Amino acid sequence: MYVAVVPNRNSPPAILLREGYREGRHVKTRTLANLSDWPAARIDALKRVLRDETVGVAGPAFAIERTRPHGHIAAVLGMVRRLQLDTVIAARRSAERDRVVALIVARVIEPGSKLATARALRGETLTSTLGELLGLDAVTEDELYEAMDWLLERQAPIEGQLAKRHLREGTLALYDVTSTYFEGRTCPLARFGHSRDGKRHKRQIVFGLLTDSEGRPLAVEVFEGNTADPKTVGNAVQKLRERFGITQVVLVGDRGMLTTARLRADLQTMPGIEWITALRAPQIQQLVQSGALQLGLFDERDLAEITTPAYPGERLVACRNPLLADDRRRKREELLQATERELAKIAAATQRAKRPLHGKTAIALRVGRVLGRFKMKKHFQLTITDTTFAYQRDRQRIAREGALDGIYVIRTSVPAETLPSVEVVRHYKQLSTVERAFRSIKTVDLKVRPIHHRLAERVRAHVLLCMLAYYVEWHMRRALAPLLFDDEDKPAAAALRSSVVAPAQRSPKAERKAHTKRTDDDVPVHSFQTLLDDLATVAKNRVRPQIAIAAAFDLITTPTALQQRAFDLLQVSPRM
Repeated sequence: MYVAVVPNRNSPPAILLREGYREGRHVKTRTLANLSDWPAARIDALKRVLRDETVGVAGPAFAIERTRPHGHIAAVLGMVRRLQLDTVIAARRSAERDRVVALIVARVIEPGSKLATARALRGETLTSTLGELLGLDAVTEDELYEAMDWLLERQAPIEGQLAKRHLREGTLALYDVTSTYFEGRTCPLARFGHSRDGKRHKRQIVFGLLTDSEGRPLAVEVFEGNTADPKTVGNAVQKLRERFGITQVVLVGDRGMLTTARLRADLQTMPGIEWITALRAPQIQQLVQSGALQLGLFDERDLAEITTPAYPGERLVACRNPLLADDRRRKREELLQATERELAKIAAATQRAKRPLHGKTAIALRVGRVLGRFKMKKHFQLTITDTTFAYQRDRQRIAREGALDGIYVIRTSVPAETLPSVEVVRHYKQLSTVERAFRSIKTVDLKVRPIHHRLAERVRAHVLLCMLAYYVEWHMRRALAPLLFDDEDKPAAAALRSSVVAPAQRSPKAERKAHTKRTDDDVPVHSFQTLLDDLATVAKNRVRPQIAIAAAFDLITTPTALQQRAFDLLQVSPRM
Protein backbone atom coordinates (compact mmCIF):
# COMPACT_ATOMS: atom_id res chain seq x y z
CA MET A 1 0.00 0.00 0.00
CA TYR A 2 1.07 3.55 -0.62
CA VAL A 3 -0.26 7.09 -0.63
CA ALA A 4 -0.70 8.59 -4.11
CA VAL A 5 -1.14 12.26 -4.97
CA VAL A 6 -3.29 12.61 -8.09
CA PRO A 7 -3.52 16.03 -9.84
CA ASN A 8 -7.08 17.30 -10.18
CA ARG A 9 -6.84 20.16 -12.75
CA ASN A 10 -7.77 23.44 -11.07
CA SER A 11 -8.79 21.72 -7.81
CA PRO A 12 -6.50 20.54 -5.03
CA PRO A 13 -4.93 17.15 -5.77
CA ALA A 14 -6.67 14.00 -4.56
CA ILE A 15 -4.87 12.07 -1.81
CA LEU A 16 -5.58 8.37 -2.27
CA LEU A 17 -4.60 5.25 -0.37
CA ARG A 18 -3.80 2.69 -3.03
CA GLU A 19 -2.74 -0.92 -3.22
CA GLY A 20 -0.77 -2.65 -5.99
CA TYR A 21 -1.52 -6.25 -6.88
CA ARG A 22 -0.65 -8.72 -9.64
CA GLU A 23 -3.20 -10.26 -11.95
CA GLY A 24 -1.45 -12.81 -14.13
CA ARG A 25 1.46 -11.03 -15.82
CA HIS A 26 -0.01 -7.60 -15.23
CA VAL A 27 0.46 -5.32 -12.24
CA LYS A 28 -2.67 -3.38 -11.36
CA THR A 29 -3.69 -0.72 -8.83
CA ARG A 30 -6.85 -0.20 -6.86
CA THR A 31 -7.90 2.64 -4.59
CA LEU A 32 -8.73 1.71 -1.02
CA ALA A 33 -9.66 5.09 0.44
CA ASN A 34 -9.83 8.78 -0.34
CA LEU A 35 -7.74 10.69 2.19
CA SER A 36 -8.21 14.13 0.70
CA ASP A 37 -9.93 15.51 3.80
CA TRP A 38 -7.19 14.30 6.15
CA PRO A 39 -4.90 16.89 7.75
CA ALA A 40 -1.36 16.94 6.42
CA ALA A 41 0.13 15.69 9.70
CA ARG A 42 -2.06 12.60 9.67
CA ILE A 43 -1.21 11.83 6.03
CA ASP A 44 2.48 12.20 6.82
CA ALA A 45 2.14 9.83 9.77
CA LEU A 46 0.42 7.25 7.56
CA LYS A 47 3.18 7.47 4.97
CA ARG A 48 5.75 6.77 7.69
CA VAL A 49 3.77 3.80 8.95
CA LEU A 50 3.57 2.38 5.40
CA ARG A 51 7.35 2.79 5.11
CA ASP A 52 7.69 0.79 8.34
CA GLU A 53 9.17 3.76 10.16
CA THR A 54 8.63 4.35 13.88
CA VAL A 55 5.86 6.79 14.63
CA GLY A 56 5.95 8.20 18.14
CA VAL A 57 5.69 11.26 20.27
CA ALA A 58 7.70 12.55 23.15
CA GLY A 59 6.07 11.88 26.52
CA PRO A 60 2.95 9.77 27.23
CA ALA A 61 1.28 8.08 24.29
CA PHE A 62 -2.23 8.88 25.59
CA ALA A 63 -3.90 11.77 27.37
CA ILE A 64 -7.08 11.47 29.45
CA GLU A 65 -9.20 14.46 28.54
CA ARG A 66 -12.10 13.82 30.92
CA THR A 67 -13.14 11.35 33.62
CA ARG A 68 -16.73 10.92 34.77
CA PRO A 69 -18.21 8.59 37.43
CA HIS A 70 -20.15 5.91 35.62
CA GLY A 71 -20.50 2.62 37.52
CA HIS A 72 -23.28 3.71 39.89
CA ILE A 73 -25.22 5.14 36.93
CA ALA A 74 -24.82 1.88 35.02
CA ALA A 75 -26.05 -0.07 38.06
CA VAL A 76 -29.19 1.98 38.73
CA LEU A 77 -30.11 2.75 35.11
CA GLY A 78 -29.41 -0.88 34.22
CA MET A 79 -31.81 -2.02 36.94
CA VAL A 80 -34.48 0.42 35.72
CA ARG A 81 -34.23 -1.14 32.28
CA ARG A 82 -34.03 -4.72 33.56
CA LEU A 83 -37.21 -4.12 35.56
CA GLN A 84 -38.72 -2.53 32.43
CA LEU A 85 -39.81 0.36 34.63
CA ASP A 86 -39.20 2.73 31.72
CA THR A 87 -41.80 0.89 29.64
CA VAL A 88 -44.19 0.90 32.61
CA ILE A 89 -43.89 4.68 32.67
CA ALA A 90 -44.52 4.89 28.93
CA ALA A 91 -44.49 2.20 26.25
CA ARG A 92 -42.63 4.37 23.75
CA ARG A 93 -39.45 6.28 24.37
CA SER A 94 -39.81 10.04 24.45
CA ALA A 95 -38.00 13.07 25.82
CA GLU A 96 -40.45 13.17 28.75
CA ARG A 97 -39.88 9.51 29.60
CA ASP A 98 -36.10 9.93 29.50
CA ARG A 99 -36.34 12.94 31.82
CA VAL A 100 -38.49 11.01 34.29
CA VAL A 101 -36.05 8.08 34.23
CA ALA A 102 -33.22 10.53 34.85
CA LEU A 103 -35.09 11.97 37.84
CA ILE A 104 -35.64 8.47 39.26
CA VAL A 105 -31.99 7.47 38.83
CA ALA A 106 -30.80 10.79 40.27
CA ARG A 107 -33.08 10.32 43.30
CA VAL A 108 -31.47 6.94 44.03
CA ILE A 109 -27.93 8.18 43.39
CA GLU A 110 -27.93 11.68 44.90
CA PRO A 111 -31.25 13.20 46.01
CA GLY A 112 -31.37 16.89 45.26
CA SER A 113 -33.39 19.75 43.83
CA LYS A 114 -34.48 19.84 40.20
CA LEU A 115 -31.99 22.65 39.59
CA ALA A 116 -29.15 20.54 40.97
CA THR A 117 -30.31 17.55 38.92
CA ALA A 118 -30.46 19.61 35.71
CA ARG A 119 -26.96 20.95 36.29
CA ALA A 120 -25.65 17.44 36.96
CA LEU A 121 -27.23 16.12 33.76
CA ARG A 122 -25.60 18.97 31.82
CA GLY A 123 -22.24 18.15 33.38
CA GLU A 124 -21.96 21.39 35.32
CA THR A 125 -21.96 19.85 38.81
CA LEU A 126 -21.68 16.31 40.17
CA THR A 127 -20.72 15.24 36.66
CA SER A 128 -21.67 11.68 35.68
CA THR A 129 -22.62 9.85 32.50
CA LEU A 130 -26.37 9.93 33.17
CA GLY A 131 -27.04 12.93 30.93
CA GLU A 132 -25.06 11.41 28.06
CA LEU A 133 -26.64 7.95 28.34
CA LEU A 134 -30.15 9.42 28.19
CA GLY A 135 -29.35 12.19 25.73
CA LEU A 136 -30.14 14.88 28.30
CA ASP A 137 -26.87 16.81 28.38
CA ALA A 138 -28.74 20.01 27.48
CA VAL A 139 -31.82 19.61 29.70
CA THR A 140 -33.15 22.58 31.67
CA GLU A 141 -34.76 22.83 35.08
CA ASP A 142 -38.09 23.83 33.53
CA GLU A 143 -38.05 20.72 31.33
CA LEU A 144 -37.64 18.55 34.42
CA TYR A 145 -40.64 20.24 36.04
CA GLU A 146 -42.64 19.64 32.87
CA ALA A 147 -41.58 15.98 33.03
CA MET A 148 -42.95 15.78 36.58
CA ASP A 149 -46.29 17.17 35.38
CA TRP A 150 -46.27 14.61 32.55
CA LEU A 151 -45.52 11.80 35.03
CA LEU A 152 -48.36 12.74 37.36
CA GLU A 153 -50.84 12.49 34.47
CA ARG A 154 -49.69 8.87 34.05
CA GLN A 155 -49.87 7.89 37.73
CA ALA A 156 -53.01 5.77 37.38
CA PRO A 157 -51.76 3.54 34.51
CA ILE A 158 -48.31 3.26 36.11
CA GLU A 159 -49.75 2.05 39.41
CA GLY A 160 -52.13 -0.19 37.53
CA GLN A 161 -49.28 -1.95 35.73
CA LEU A 162 -47.27 -2.36 38.94
CA ALA A 163 -50.33 -3.85 40.66
CA LYS A 164 -50.88 -6.18 37.71
CA ARG A 165 -47.31 -7.43 38.14
CA HIS A 166 -47.39 -8.01 41.89
CA LEU A 167 -51.00 -8.41 43.08
CA ARG A 168 -53.32 -11.33 42.46
CA GLU A 169 -56.87 -12.18 43.52
CA GLY A 170 -56.93 -13.19 47.17
CA THR A 171 -53.54 -11.63 47.77
CA LEU A 172 -52.29 -9.66 50.76
CA ALA A 173 -51.82 -5.88 50.52
CA LEU A 174 -50.11 -3.71 53.14
CA TYR A 175 -51.14 -0.11 53.72
CA ASP A 176 -49.70 2.53 56.02
CA VAL A 177 -49.59 6.31 56.30
CA THR A 178 -46.86 8.76 57.25
CA SER A 179 -46.28 12.49 57.11
CA THR A 180 -43.41 14.80 56.35
CA TYR A 181 -42.86 18.47 56.88
CA PHE A 182 -43.24 21.19 54.28
CA GLU A 183 -41.10 24.30 53.82
CA GLY A 184 -43.27 27.30 53.12
CA ARG A 185 -46.91 28.35 53.38
CA THR A 186 -48.28 28.48 49.84
CA CYS A 187 -49.09 24.85 48.99
CA PRO A 188 -52.78 24.02 49.60
CA LEU A 189 -51.81 20.51 50.74
CA ALA A 190 -49.65 21.84 53.57
CA ARG A 191 -51.56 21.91 56.85
CA PHE A 192 -50.71 21.88 60.52
CA GLY A 193 -51.24 18.34 61.73
CA HIS A 194 -49.62 15.45 63.59
CA SER A 195 -45.87 15.60 62.92
CA ARG A 196 -44.09 12.26 62.91
CA ASP A 197 -40.79 14.09 62.32
CA GLY A 198 -40.96 16.18 65.49
CA LYS A 199 -41.53 19.39 63.49
CA ARG A 200 -44.74 20.58 65.15
CA HIS A 201 -44.08 24.19 64.13
CA LYS A 202 -44.10 23.28 60.41
CA ARG A 203 -46.93 22.38 58.09
CA GLN A 204 -47.28 18.74 57.12
CA ILE A 205 -47.97 16.64 54.04
CA VAL A 206 -49.60 13.21 54.57
CA PHE A 207 -49.14 10.33 52.15
CA GLY A 208 -50.25 6.71 52.18
CA LEU A 209 -48.23 3.86 50.66
CA LEU A 210 -49.73 0.64 49.33
CA THR A 211 -47.39 -2.33 48.93
CA ASP A 212 -47.57 -6.04 48.25
CA SER A 213 -46.98 -8.60 51.00
CA GLU A 214 -43.18 -8.22 50.74
CA GLY A 215 -43.16 -4.45 51.04
CA ARG A 216 -42.68 -3.74 47.33
CA PRO A 217 -44.24 -0.29 46.66
CA LEU A 218 -47.15 -0.25 44.23
CA ALA A 219 -49.13 2.96 44.76
CA VAL A 220 -48.99 6.19 46.71
CA GLU A 221 -51.46 8.96 47.44
CA VAL A 222 -50.87 12.41 48.93
CA PHE A 223 -53.33 14.09 51.32
CA GLU A 224 -53.61 17.37 53.15
CA GLY A 225 -51.43 17.58 56.23
CA ASN A 226 -54.33 17.59 58.70
CA THR A 227 -55.94 14.42 57.28
CA ALA A 228 -56.48 11.75 59.92
CA ASP A 229 -54.96 8.36 59.09
CA PRO A 230 -58.32 6.46 59.05
CA LYS A 231 -59.76 8.82 56.45
CA THR A 232 -57.17 7.69 53.88
CA VAL A 233 -58.27 4.04 53.98
CA GLY A 234 -61.20 4.54 51.62
CA ASN A 235 -58.83 5.80 48.92
CA ALA A 236 -56.65 2.69 49.22
CA VAL A 237 -59.66 0.38 49.01
CA GLN A 238 -60.97 2.27 45.99
CA LYS A 239 -57.65 1.81 44.23
CA LEU A 240 -57.62 -1.90 44.92
CA ARG A 241 -61.17 -2.52 43.73
CA GLU A 242 -61.78 0.00 40.96
CA ARG A 243 -58.37 0.87 39.54
CA PHE A 244 -56.61 -2.47 40.01
CA GLY A 245 -59.68 -4.68 39.59
CA ILE A 246 -58.91 -6.76 42.72
CA THR A 247 -62.16 -8.09 44.17
CA GLN A 248 -60.65 -10.49 46.74
CA VAL A 249 -57.91 -9.01 48.94
CA VAL A 250 -56.72 -8.96 52.55
CA LEU A 251 -55.78 -5.41 53.62
CA VAL A 252 -53.33 -5.11 56.51
CA GLY A 253 -53.20 -1.83 58.44
CA ASP A 254 -52.14 -0.68 61.87
CA ARG A 255 -54.45 -0.08 64.85
CA GLY A 256 -54.48 3.69 64.43
CA MET A 257 -55.76 3.48 60.87
CA LEU A 258 -58.16 0.53 60.65
CA THR A 259 -60.32 1.71 63.53
CA THR A 260 -63.72 0.23 64.34
CA ALA A 261 -65.48 3.21 62.78
CA ARG A 262 -63.39 2.98 59.62
CA LEU A 263 -63.92 -0.76 59.34
CA ARG A 264 -67.67 -0.26 59.47
CA ALA A 265 -67.58 2.62 56.99
CA ASP A 266 -65.14 1.31 54.38
CA LEU A 267 -64.52 -2.43 54.70
CA GLN A 268 -67.23 -4.43 56.45
CA THR A 269 -69.84 -3.49 53.86
CA MET A 270 -67.64 -4.52 50.91
CA PRO A 271 -67.75 -8.19 49.92
CA GLY A 272 -64.37 -9.68 49.15
CA ILE A 273 -62.39 -7.18 51.25
CA GLU A 274 -60.94 -8.85 54.35
CA TRP A 275 -58.65 -7.11 56.80
CA ILE A 276 -56.09 -7.56 59.57
CA THR A 277 -55.38 -4.94 62.22
CA ALA A 278 -54.92 -4.70 66.00
CA LEU A 279 -56.73 -3.41 69.07
CA ARG A 280 -55.74 -0.28 70.94
CA ALA A 281 -54.60 -0.44 74.57
CA PRO A 282 -57.96 0.72 76.05
CA GLN A 283 -59.76 -1.98 74.05
CA ILE A 284 -57.37 -4.61 75.42
CA GLN A 285 -58.03 -3.39 78.96
CA GLN A 286 -61.76 -3.75 78.35
CA LEU A 287 -61.22 -7.35 77.24
CA VAL A 288 -59.33 -8.08 80.47
CA GLN A 289 -61.95 -6.37 82.65
CA SER A 290 -64.78 -8.26 80.94
CA GLY A 291 -63.00 -11.59 81.40
CA ALA A 292 -62.78 -12.29 77.66
CA LEU A 293 -58.98 -12.14 77.88
CA GLN A 294 -57.51 -14.17 80.75
CA LEU A 295 -53.87 -13.33 81.46
CA GLY A 296 -53.39 -16.92 82.57
CA LEU A 297 -53.59 -17.93 78.92
CA PHE A 298 -49.96 -16.87 78.57
CA ASP A 299 -48.60 -19.05 81.36
CA GLU A 300 -47.53 -21.78 78.94
CA ARG A 301 -47.88 -20.20 75.51
CA ASP A 302 -47.47 -16.82 73.88
CA LEU A 303 -50.43 -16.93 71.46
CA ALA A 304 -54.11 -17.70 71.91
CA GLU A 305 -57.23 -17.08 69.85
CA ILE A 306 -60.27 -15.77 71.69
CA THR A 307 -63.81 -14.72 70.84
CA THR A 308 -66.12 -12.19 72.42
CA PRO A 309 -69.59 -10.80 71.65
CA ALA A 310 -68.03 -7.32 71.65
CA TYR A 311 -66.45 -8.15 68.28
CA PRO A 312 -69.02 -10.22 66.38
CA GLY A 313 -67.82 -11.99 63.25
CA GLU A 314 -64.18 -11.27 64.07
CA ARG A 315 -61.27 -13.34 65.29
CA LEU A 316 -59.03 -12.00 68.04
CA VAL A 317 -55.50 -13.39 68.34
CA ALA A 318 -53.91 -12.41 71.67
CA CYS A 319 -50.11 -12.46 71.90
CA ARG A 320 -47.57 -11.80 74.63
CA ASN A 321 -43.92 -10.99 73.93
CA PRO A 322 -41.78 -11.06 77.13
CA LEU A 323 -38.99 -9.01 75.55
CA LEU A 324 -41.47 -6.37 74.46
CA ALA A 325 -42.89 -6.36 78.00
CA ASP A 326 -39.43 -5.71 79.48
CA ASP A 327 -38.78 -2.92 77.00
CA ARG A 328 -42.08 -1.16 77.72
CA ARG A 329 -41.55 -1.48 81.47
CA ARG A 330 -38.07 0.04 81.17
CA LYS A 331 -39.22 2.85 78.92
CA ARG A 332 -42.16 3.72 81.19
CA GLU A 333 -39.92 3.89 84.26
CA GLU A 334 -37.44 6.14 82.45
CA LEU A 335 -40.25 8.50 81.40
CA LEU A 336 -41.69 8.53 84.91
CA GLN A 337 -38.32 9.45 86.39
CA ALA A 338 -37.73 12.15 83.79
CA THR A 339 -41.19 13.61 84.51
CA GLU A 340 -40.56 13.55 88.26
CA ARG A 341 -37.30 15.45 87.87
CA GLU A 342 -39.08 18.26 86.02
CA LEU A 343 -42.04 18.28 88.38
CA ALA A 344 -39.66 18.50 91.34
CA LYS A 345 -38.22 21.69 89.86
CA ILE A 346 -41.72 23.20 89.70
CA ALA A 347 -42.45 22.18 93.28
CA ALA A 348 -39.19 23.77 94.40
CA ALA A 349 -40.03 26.94 92.47
CA THR A 350 -43.21 27.37 94.49
CA GLN A 351 -41.21 27.31 97.75
CA ARG A 352 -38.18 29.45 96.87
CA ALA A 353 -37.57 32.60 98.86
CA LYS A 354 -37.19 35.02 95.98
CA ARG A 355 -39.95 35.43 93.39
CA PRO A 356 -41.71 32.10 94.11
CA LEU A 357 -43.95 30.56 91.48
CA HIS A 358 -47.42 31.36 92.74
CA GLY A 359 -50.85 31.36 91.19
CA LYS A 360 -52.86 28.26 90.38
CA THR A 361 -52.97 29.07 86.66
CA ALA A 362 -49.24 29.80 86.36
CA ILE A 363 -48.32 26.58 88.18
CA ALA A 364 -50.76 24.54 86.06
CA LEU A 365 -49.28 25.93 82.84
CA ARG A 366 -45.78 24.89 83.86
CA VAL A 367 -46.99 21.44 84.89
CA GLY A 368 -48.96 21.04 81.67
CA ARG A 369 -45.86 21.69 79.55
CA VAL A 370 -43.94 18.98 81.40
CA LEU A 371 -46.74 16.41 81.22
CA GLY A 372 -47.31 17.20 77.55
CA ARG A 373 -43.63 16.70 76.81
CA PHE A 374 -43.36 13.24 78.39
CA LYS A 375 -46.99 12.09 77.89
CA MET A 376 -47.18 10.86 81.50
CA LYS A 377 -50.21 12.77 82.82
CA LYS A 378 -52.30 9.63 83.34
CA HIS A 379 -49.67 8.19 85.73
CA PHE A 380 -49.61 11.06 88.24
CA GLN A 381 -51.94 12.46 90.88
CA LEU A 382 -51.52 16.23 91.15
CA THR A 383 -52.43 18.78 93.81
CA ILE A 384 -52.22 22.43 92.79
CA THR A 385 -53.09 25.45 94.92
CA ASP A 386 -52.23 29.13 94.61
CA THR A 387 -49.00 28.67 96.60
CA THR A 388 -48.15 24.95 96.50
CA PHE A 389 -47.71 22.07 94.12
CA ALA A 390 -47.50 18.37 95.03
CA TYR A 391 -47.46 15.20 92.97
CA GLN A 392 -47.22 11.45 93.35
CA ARG A 393 -47.38 8.43 91.13
CA ASP A 394 -50.73 6.76 90.54
CA ARG A 395 -49.40 3.33 91.41
CA GLN A 396 -52.67 1.46 90.89
CA ARG A 397 -53.00 2.77 87.34
CA ILE A 398 -49.34 2.06 86.61
CA ALA A 399 -49.80 -1.50 87.88
CA ARG A 400 -52.90 -2.02 85.72
CA GLU A 401 -51.04 -0.85 82.65
CA GLY A 402 -47.93 -2.84 83.56
CA ALA A 403 -49.97 -6.05 83.73
CA LEU A 404 -50.63 -5.67 80.01
CA ASP A 405 -47.02 -4.98 79.04
CA GLY A 406 -46.00 -7.03 76.02
CA ILE A 407 -49.59 -8.02 75.22
CA TYR A 408 -51.16 -7.12 71.90
CA VAL A 409 -54.32 -8.38 70.25
CA ILE A 410 -54.70 -8.74 66.50
CA ARG A 411 -58.20 -8.62 65.04
CA THR A 412 -59.17 -9.95 61.64
CA SER A 413 -62.16 -10.81 59.51
CA VAL A 414 -60.35 -13.63 57.67
CA PRO A 415 -61.89 -17.05 58.49
CA ALA A 416 -59.76 -19.56 60.40
CA GLU A 417 -59.96 -22.12 57.59
CA THR A 418 -58.39 -19.56 55.26
CA LEU A 419 -55.70 -18.17 57.57
CA PRO A 420 -54.53 -19.87 60.80
CA SER A 421 -53.73 -17.76 63.86
CA VAL A 422 -49.98 -18.01 63.33
CA GLU A 423 -50.30 -16.64 59.79
CA VAL A 424 -52.54 -13.81 61.01
CA VAL A 425 -49.77 -12.67 63.37
CA ARG A 426 -47.09 -13.09 60.72
CA HIS A 427 -49.01 -11.03 58.17
CA TYR A 428 -49.65 -8.22 60.65
CA LYS A 429 -45.95 -8.07 61.48
CA GLN A 430 -45.19 -7.60 57.79
CA LEU A 431 -46.29 -3.98 58.23
CA SER A 432 -42.70 -3.42 59.37
CA THR A 433 -41.67 -3.63 55.70
CA VAL A 434 -43.80 -0.55 54.96
CA GLU A 435 -42.19 1.24 57.90
CA ARG A 436 -38.77 0.42 56.43
CA ALA A 437 -39.96 1.88 53.14
CA PHE A 438 -40.94 5.10 54.91
CA ARG A 439 -37.53 5.30 56.59
CA SER A 440 -35.77 4.87 53.25
CA ILE A 441 -38.01 7.34 51.42
CA LYS A 442 -37.93 9.99 54.15
CA THR A 443 -34.44 9.89 55.65
CA VAL A 444 -32.00 7.15 54.74
CA ASP A 445 -31.68 7.16 50.96
CA LEU A 446 -34.28 9.05 48.93
CA LYS A 447 -34.88 12.04 51.24
CA VAL A 448 -38.42 13.02 50.26
CA ARG A 449 -38.26 15.71 52.94
CA PRO A 450 -38.23 18.64 53.27
CA ILE A 451 -40.67 19.48 50.48
CA HIS A 452 -40.29 22.88 48.82
CA HIS A 453 -42.72 22.60 45.88
CA ARG A 454 -45.45 25.24 45.95
CA LEU A 455 -48.02 23.57 43.70
CA ALA A 456 -50.12 20.67 44.99
CA GLU A 457 -49.64 18.69 41.78
CA ARG A 458 -45.86 19.11 41.98
CA VAL A 459 -45.90 17.77 45.55
CA ARG A 460 -47.85 14.74 44.35
CA ALA A 461 -45.42 14.22 41.47
CA HIS A 462 -42.46 14.54 43.84
CA VAL A 463 -43.82 11.85 46.16
CA LEU A 464 -44.63 9.60 43.17
CA LEU A 465 -41.04 9.99 41.92
CA CYS A 466 -39.74 8.96 45.34
CA MET A 467 -42.01 5.90 45.33
CA LEU A 468 -40.75 4.81 41.90
CA ALA A 469 -37.17 5.38 43.06
CA TYR A 470 -37.83 3.16 46.07
CA TYR A 471 -39.28 0.52 43.74
CA VAL A 472 -35.88 0.44 42.00
CA GLU A 473 -33.97 0.49 45.28
CA TRP A 474 -36.13 -2.32 46.72
CA HIS A 475 -35.13 -4.64 43.88
CA MET A 476 -31.50 -3.53 43.98
CA ARG A 477 -31.29 -4.27 47.70
CA ARG A 478 -32.72 -7.73 47.15
CA ALA A 479 -30.19 -8.47 44.43
CA LEU A 480 -27.21 -6.95 46.26
CA ALA A 481 -28.01 -8.51 49.66
CA PRO A 482 -24.88 -10.75 49.63
CA LEU A 483 -22.72 -7.60 49.58
CA LEU A 484 -24.83 -5.57 52.04
CA PHE A 485 -25.50 -5.79 55.74
CA ASP A 486 -29.03 -6.86 54.75
CA ASP A 487 -30.05 -10.40 55.65
CA GLU A 488 -29.94 -12.53 52.52
CA ASP A 489 -31.00 -15.79 54.17
CA LYS A 490 -34.57 -15.13 55.32
CA PRO A 491 -35.56 -18.84 55.63
CA ALA A 492 -32.65 -19.52 58.00
CA ALA A 493 -33.59 -16.47 60.08
CA ALA A 494 -37.22 -17.58 60.26
CA ALA A 495 -36.18 -21.07 61.36
CA LEU A 496 -34.40 -19.61 64.40
CA ARG A 497 -37.60 -18.13 65.83
CA SER A 498 -39.23 -20.28 68.46
CA SER A 499 -42.58 -18.63 67.77
CA VAL A 500 -44.09 -16.13 65.38
CA VAL A 501 -44.60 -13.86 68.41
CA ALA A 502 -40.91 -13.90 69.29
CA PRO A 503 -38.74 -11.06 67.95
CA ALA A 504 -37.27 -11.55 64.49
CA GLN A 505 -33.66 -12.77 64.41
CA ARG A 506 -30.87 -12.38 61.91
CA SER A 507 -29.58 -15.47 60.15
CA PRO A 508 -26.11 -16.83 61.07
CA LYS A 509 -24.80 -15.52 57.77
CA ALA A 510 -26.06 -12.01 58.51
CA GLU A 511 -24.63 -12.14 62.04
CA ARG A 512 -21.28 -13.22 60.61
CA LYS A 513 -21.30 -10.32 58.16
CA ALA A 514 -22.16 -7.86 60.92
CA HIS A 515 -19.39 -9.18 63.18
CA THR A 516 -16.55 -9.53 60.66
CA LYS A 517 -17.61 -6.73 58.27
CA ARG A 518 -16.59 -9.16 55.50
CA THR A 519 -18.61 -11.38 53.16
CA ASP A 520 -18.05 -15.09 52.65
CA ASP A 521 -15.95 -14.07 49.63
CA ASP A 522 -13.76 -11.96 51.97
CA VAL A 523 -14.74 -8.59 50.51
CA PRO A 524 -15.92 -5.63 52.61
CA VAL A 525 -19.61 -5.51 53.52
CA HIS A 526 -21.32 -2.28 52.49
CA SER A 527 -24.42 -0.28 53.15
CA PHE A 528 -26.49 0.46 50.07
CA GLN A 529 -25.12 4.00 49.72
CA THR A 530 -21.47 3.12 50.30
CA LEU A 531 -21.72 0.39 47.67
CA LEU A 532 -23.08 2.94 45.19
CA ASP A 533 -20.20 5.24 46.11
CA ASP A 534 -17.76 2.42 45.41
CA LEU A 535 -19.40 1.66 42.06
CA ALA A 536 -19.05 5.35 41.16
CA THR A 537 -15.27 4.85 40.97
CA VAL A 538 -15.86 2.83 37.80
CA ALA A 539 -15.27 5.79 35.50
CA LYS A 540 -15.77 6.55 31.84
CA ASN A 541 -12.59 8.14 30.51
CA ARG A 542 -12.22 10.14 27.30
CA VAL A 543 -8.80 9.13 25.99
CA ARG A 544 -6.93 10.89 23.18
CA PRO A 545 -3.86 9.23 21.59
CA GLN A 546 -0.92 11.58 21.11
CA ILE A 547 -0.53 10.77 17.44
CA ALA A 548 -2.38 12.61 14.74
CA ILE A 549 -3.61 9.51 12.94
CA ALA A 550 -5.67 8.22 15.86
CA ALA A 551 -9.05 9.49 17.04
CA ALA A 552 -10.15 9.91 20.67
CA PHE A 553 -12.13 7.08 22.26
CA ASP A 554 -13.95 6.21 25.51
CA LEU A 555 -12.54 3.70 27.94
CA ILE A 556 -14.36 2.39 31.02
CA THR A 557 -12.37 1.53 34.12
CA THR A 558 -11.91 -2.19 34.70
CA PRO A 559 -14.14 -3.08 37.69
CA THR A 560 -12.61 -4.54 40.83
CA ALA A 561 -13.68 -8.00 41.96
CA LEU A 562 -16.23 -6.46 44.34
CA GLN A 563 -17.62 -4.13 41.69
CA GLN A 564 -17.90 -6.92 39.13
CA ARG A 565 -19.69 -9.05 41.71
CA ALA A 566 -22.20 -6.24 42.21
CA PHE A 567 -22.81 -5.91 38.46
CA ASP A 568 -23.24 -9.69 38.19
CA LEU A 569 -25.78 -9.74 41.04
CA LEU A 570 -27.73 -6.93 39.39
CA GLN A 571 -27.41 -8.65 35.99
CA VAL A 572 -26.32 -5.41 34.35
CA SER A 573 -23.18 -4.40 32.48
CA PRO A 574 -21.06 -1.31 33.13
CA ARG A 575 -20.54 -0.97 29.38
CA MET A 576 -23.74 0.83 28.44
